[in-house]
Amino acid sequence: MLSLLSKASSLLKGKTTMTENGEQNIRSDGDDESTELVGEIYDIIRSIKDPEKPESLEQLDVVYEDGVTVKHRGNDEYIIRIEFMPTVPHCSLATLIGLCLRVKLERTLPQKFKLDIYIKKGTHSTEDEINKQINDKERIAAAMENPNLQQLVESCIEERD
Repeated sequence: MLSLLSKASSLLKGKTTMTENGEQNIRSDGDDESTELVGEIYDIIRSIKDPEKPESLEQLDVVYEDGVTVKHRGNDEYIIRIEFMPTVPHCSLATLIGLCLRVKLERTLPQKFKLDIYIKKGTHSTEDEINKQINDKERIAAAMENPNLQQLVESCIEERD
């Protein structure tokens, strides 16, 4: 697999839109080149296994390609935003799913990426609290120090044939 960073740089040439604060968005807009980076990021997360069920997050419609956006901030700096949708509004494992997404992407992506993970607005009863937890570096680090939680995350993100 080619470096996502080098692919991102090549995709940006004339394939982005500017936001009001000077960021460039790469979105799935039907253009083959502009969807490639989003597609590769989606390919990384789609196979993550649900913590309770044998299906993947993609099979359960928890993650979806339209939930992945990439913003270019210049100097090979990118912000990746992942939006996911728990299967039920009171899903007790939404925080764990967010943690799995974060761990898998942080292990796979180049260091020049900032990662934001959010529950889709209106799909969980405690979405604001969970969003805060899964985007807090200290809470993530503390969670991954727990051997039982770490083992559960590893079992969800391991690649299967």
